Amino acid sequence: MIKRPSPRIESAPGSGALVGIVLGLTAVICLMLLAFSTPAIHSGPHDLPLAVSGPEPAVAQLRTTLDENRPDAFAVKVHATSDDVASAIKERAAVGGISIAPDGITIQVASAAGAPYVSLLRNIGSGFASQGQPVKYIDVAPLTSDDPNGSGVAALALPLALGGTLSAVALATMFRRSRTRRIVGSLAFSMVAGLAATVLLRFVLGTVDGAFWGTSAAVGLGIAAISLTVLGLESLLGYVGIGVGALTMVFVANPLSGIASGSAWLPQPWGDIGQFLPIGAAGTLIRSTAFFDGAGSVNALLVLGGWVILGLSLLAMSTRRHSPTEVTSAS
Repeated sequence: MIKRPSPRIESAPGSGALVGIVLGLTAVICLMLLAFSTPAIHSGPHDLPLAVSGPEPAVAQLRTTLDENRPDAFAVKVHATSDDVASAIKERAAVGGISIAPDGITIQVASAAGAPYVSLLRNIGSGFASQGQPVKYIDVAPLTSDDPNGSGVAALALPLALGGTLSAVALATMFRRSRTRRIVGSLAFSMVAGLAATVLLRFVLGTVDGAFWGTSAAVGLGIAAISLTVLGLESLLGYVGIGVGALTMVFVANPLSGIASGSAWLPQPWGDIGQFLPIGAAGTLIRSTAFFDGAGSVNALLVLGGWVILGLSLLAMSTRRHSPTEVTSAS
C-alpha cells in the first residue's frame, strides 16, 4: 500500500507580520501628509523675480520699501522702461513688475503665471494707493473670463501623475511579452489623452482659449514622460519598478510641481527641484504654451524629453532580462 504524502499546510502570517503591516501603512500615511503639506506650509514669496522701472531715486526708495515690508521676498531687476518690464513678464523672466512715473505707478501682473503673484502685487499696490499715489494695474498675460482663477490648469497635476502611471500599469500587464506594443500604446495614449484633456480645458472648462494644438502636445508630452518612465522601471525591476515610479510621480513630483502656484512660490530649492521632474516641467510647458506664446518653455521641453529618453533607455536595458522570443513576441 502506497502511503500518500499528507498535504502541506502553510502557516498563516503571525502577529509580527500584522504589526509590520500596521506600522508600515501608518508610515506611508505620515509620509503622504508630509509630502503634500510641507511645501504648502512653507510656500510664499522668496526671491521672486520682479521687474522694475522708473527714475533712479524712486527705484531706490521702492527697493527700501520692499525690503522693509517684505524682506527677501523679491529679487529686483531694473529695466529702462515700462515696456521692457512688460516684455520681461511676457518672457517669463519676472512674475510681475512695478513702473514708477510722474503721473503714478503702474503695476503689471500675469494672472496666467499663478494667482499668488497677482494677489501679492495688488497688496503692494494697495499700500501705494493708501498713501495717495495713483495706481494702475495691467494684466499682460490674463486668464480667461470663464476660469479667472486658473483652476483648470491647477487641477492637472493629479491627472498627469495618475494618467501616466495607470497607463503604464495597464500596458505592462496586457503586453508583457511585447515591448514594442507597450511603447506604441504609451505614446498613442499620451497623444489621445492630451487631446481629450485640452478639449475639456478649452470647450468645457474654458480655461484656455488659444494655442489648442500646442497645449494638447504639452499635456501629451507630460503624460508620455511619466508613462514611459514607469514602463521602463517596470520592465527593468518588475512590479517593484511600478511602485518606485508611482511613489516618485505621485508623492514627490506632484507636491513639488508648483503647477497651481508656479514654482517660484514654493520653498527653495524644492521649487527648482520640482521643475526637473515631469509634472513640474509639464505644468510650466502648459502655462507657457497656453498663455505666453511658448516663452520660457525651453527648459521644460528639455526636461520632459530627458524623461522620455530615460524611459526608453530603461526599456532598452531590460532586453537583457528577456529572451529574444519574449522581446519580439506580439502576444
